[in-house]
Amino acid sequence: MTALLIVLGAAAGAPLRLVAERVATRRRGRGSVLGTLVVNVAGALVLGLLLGANSAPGWLVALVGTGFCGTLTTFSAFGADVVRLVEARAVGRALAYLAATLVLGLGAAAAGYVLAADF
Repeated sequence: MTALLIVLGAAAGAPLRLVAERVATRRRGRGSVLGTLVVNVAGALVLGLLLGANSAPGWLVALVGTGFCGTLTTFSAFGADVVRLVEARAVGRALAYLAATLVLGLGAAAAGYVLAADF
């Protein structure tokens, strides 16, 4: 049953990630890191909210946490983006992207956790 819940969550997260990438590419051009940054921060917020709600049942954690957030967010694309920027000699942009992802992602997860714990 858990595997099915993960698959159902993934069926929602993966297409949403694709849409975010396409929107970012259309607005900012090919090679933009904005789509990956947005989905990673949004996924961190959702996961923080979910885990901050101490009473969240296991099935919901599987559906939303593992399935949805697991396919919405992407560490591999983040890593590839950083490498691509460094290879293009845009080291400043790569470092800024790296820092923004870490600070915003951890901040969003922490904010979600605290907000959910207050309810």
